[in-house]
Amino acid sequence: MAKKTVRVFLLSRRVALAVGAVLAAAAIFGAVHIPAAVSAAGTARQLPIYSVERPSEEGEKFCAISFDAAWGNEDTQMLLDILARYDVKATFFLVGDWVDKYPESVKALGDAGMEVMNHSNHHDHFNRLTADEIVADVTACNDKVKAITGIAPTLIRCPYGEYDDHVISAIRSMGMEPIQWDVEQPEMT
Repeated sequence: MAKKTVRVFLLSRRVALAVGAVLAAAAIFGAVHIPAAVSAAGTARQLPIYSVERPSEEGEKFCAISFDAAWGNEDTQMLLDILARYDVKATFFLVGDWVDKYPESVKALGDAGMEVMNHSNHHDHFNRLTADEIVADVTACNDKVKAITGIAPTLIRCPYGEYDDHVISAIRSMGMEPIQWDVEQPEMT
């Protein structure tokens, strides 16, 4: 049997510490940057529409106004009167329970040329529901709005502004687009 020669490298303490520091730095760099590279290779997070670029004439500015209707209808006619006075159209996101309680207000919104869209059927937390439950909820509200206005909603504002990838996917599977606000006005008093 042949003898094997074993070589031993002796490093000074300074060199050993330097090698250890380089290995530690490489390990930290890898731990920090590899998850980012892995997630960047995955699918991007789905987001609702926050704003839309619109071509305009020189200096012309646009603002989209929307309202959520989930509780009372005390301000509905006042809002319609103000919007009509300034020839402004707005989008109203309605909860199905509100549609059930105030069908005359839903009709007034549609008759005034406002966009009447979906804000869920019962104002549940969508990110706690399954995709099938979301689709059923949205469909129920769409059916109620269409029965009164003759037009099925194509947009939805998720209750509480809550969404995640599964919520957005469920909504888009219906051919609808989720809308989110980008400026919030405090409640009127």
